[in-house]
Amino acid sequence: MKYIMMIVGIFLTELGIKNRVEQKGRADEEKPVLRGILILRKYHNNGAFLNLGEKKKIWVAVCSVVLTSAVTVLFVLSLGNRGNTTLRTGLALLLGGAFSNTYDRLKRKYVVDYFSFGVKWKPFRQVVFNLADFCIMIGALVAALAAGGE
Repeated sequence: MKYIMMIVGIFLTELGIKNRVEQKGRADEEKPVLRGILILRKYHNNGAFLNLGEKKKIWVAVCSVVLTSAVTVLFVLSLGNRGNTTLRTGLALLLGGAFSNTYDRLKRKYVVDYFSFGVKWKPFRQVVFNLADFCIMIGALVAALAAGGE
């Protein structure tokens, strides 16, 4: 049950943040926070990571649904096994983020990203993320490490 709560918590937190960004944020506005460590900005990502596939939005959405569904099946199957809480934690993090971004792709037709890192290297500074992106990355890493340890 705690893993389901984790998934739902990530999804609802992201939904709230993204809705606020959509209502309050302006695409041309940048707001440094945490002494410039983060830069808040509103960005509509029409593709996958780094806007890959932005001209093929339908295919990106289909891939998102298929991959999220496959991970959901793995997660549900993992619930029947005792132990391996690390794998389930990784899959729950991954799914919370995946459900959020997939929801955006299906409902909004783009993913709402809203922060960058205030670093000096301009190419990285221009990449805009959301919390779901980090849940997906960290969750995938944790799940892969847990699966590799079996």
